[in-house]
Formats: sequence, C-alpha cells, structure tokens
Amino acid sequence: MRFTKLQSVGNDFVLIEAFDKQADWPALSQKICDRHFGIGADGLLVLLKSDRADFCMRIFNPNSSEAEACGNGLRCLVHYILEKGLSGQGSLSIETCAGVRKANTLIEGGKRWIRIDMGCPILEPDKIPVIPEPGLGRFTAGMLGSYPFRHRKQELLLNFVSMGNPHAVFLTEDSVNAFPLQLTGPDVEHSSIFPRKTNFEVARILGRDSIEMRVWERGVGETLACGSGSCAVTIVASKLGLIDNIVDIMLPGGHLKAEWDRENEIYLSGRADFVFEGEWIRD
Repeated sequence: MRFTKLQSVGNDFVLIEAFDKQADWPALSQKICDRHFGIGADGLLVLLKSDRADFCMRIFNPNSSEAEACGNGLRCLVHYILEKGLSGQGSLSIETCAGVRKANTLIEGGKRWIRIDMGCPILEPDKIPVIPEPGLGRFTAGMLGSYPFRHRKQELLLNFVSMGNPHAVFLTEDSVNAFPLQLTGPDVEHSSIFPRKTNFEVARILGRDSIEMRVWERGVGETLACGSGSCAVTIVASKLGLIDNIVDIMLPGGHLKAEWDRENEIYLSGRADFVFEGEWIRD
C-alpha cells in the first residue's frame, strides 16, 4: 500500500490514496501513526471519491477514533491532489464528516498557500456538544464562556465552540509555553461535561492581529499545530472583541492566517509540504 507523508506547520499526516482500496482504517491508523513501530503521524488521511464534492477525506487519529474536521489535514490533502495532478482546478471542494469544505490556492513569497473555507462556527452547547453544570458560565455574543473548570488547585475559565469538532479554549495573559498542557490537557479532554471528549487550546492575545497558542488534540495529545483549533481560538477572541478580522496564529510548528467577519464562514490559510513517500507492508 503506497503512502505519502505530509506536514503543515508541524502537524504531520500519512495519506493513502484509496480510490480502489479498502481497509480497516481505524485499526490501520493505530499501526501507521505509531512513532516507534509505524511511520509516525498525528493522523491518517484517506483520500476517496465523492458523490457530493470533487474528493472526499476521512481522517483517523492515532487512537483509531475518527475526527470530524482537521484544517491542517485538509490542507495537506489538497496539496497532494494538486501536486499529483489529480485535479487541474485552482479551486476544490472536499467532502468531510463536518460537511463540504472549499479550498483555494494563492501565491505568497513565490510559494503556494492553501486557503480553506472552514465553515461557520457552532456555538449552541448541545450541538458542540458540551453539557455545562447549571448556573456556571455565561453567554457572551452567543458563546458560552467563562465556564469555571477546576484542575487541581487551578481554575480555568473555558470558552466553548465547535468547528464540526468540539473545542474548549482557555485565554491566558501568560506565555503559553509556561502552561502545563501535558497535565491539564488530558483532564479537559476526558471531562464528563464533554460527551464526545474535546480538543483543548490555551492561547494568549499578542495584539489585534496576532495570537500565540498551543493545543491538546482529542485522541492525539499535544501537537505542533491544529487548524480547527486555530479557528476556534480566533472565534473566541473575536467574539470577545479582542482581535480584528484578520489574525496571525503563532503555533509551535509555525504560523497560520485566519480570516473571519464575525458572521459567516471562517477561512484559514497556510502551507503544506511533502515529507517522503513509501510503501506500507500489510500484515
């Protein structure tokens, strides 16, 4: 089974072109994503045909769970399609579990950037989904936020949003590098208030046009970047009136650009690159 390893701002994926292939993708993702006994990746991307769009993408986490959305994975998939000549179009539509997403390419500094329509945010608690304890948190601009989450002796004020997958965002005034993400991330992810678990982001507003963040991804752990998480942080900061419509997101793996008019779809731009190709020997 031929595969391609790709990355976008340090978020790495193994992609399998599966137009004529079938496999137990959840089980395969556990083996392939293992960084010691497999290829090593934050997720397995499966490229399929679609009746609703130009192509279809499914993404599986290292723990075999399937993710609804992944901005960086989608960008890697679009980069693969264009580089392999599977489509000559400058604009593509990709079917995902979170809906059909549109992608466009643009050139900055002589290099290709891919701009993804990440859809509209979901703010209703029951659709995120999150089940808050009665009387906790408050709604600001339609978003449930300031929800007190107790972690050991620390209280985190969380803000909730879905980009087709659930996110809990914590805004801090300190450097995100100092935040104990390895300790806090698992507790937030597996909290009983999240019936489908959650992704968790810690972010600091640097200015009206820049944010720094780290992310604990559901079913993965800490990663160098997260596209849907970057959108979630942008939505929260925008709803709170802390940023303008276009913002640079600084992540451990690099930076992305988010654009949101506070009403419609949010757009996320960044680069993607091939790492290597190879052949996976089936068991």
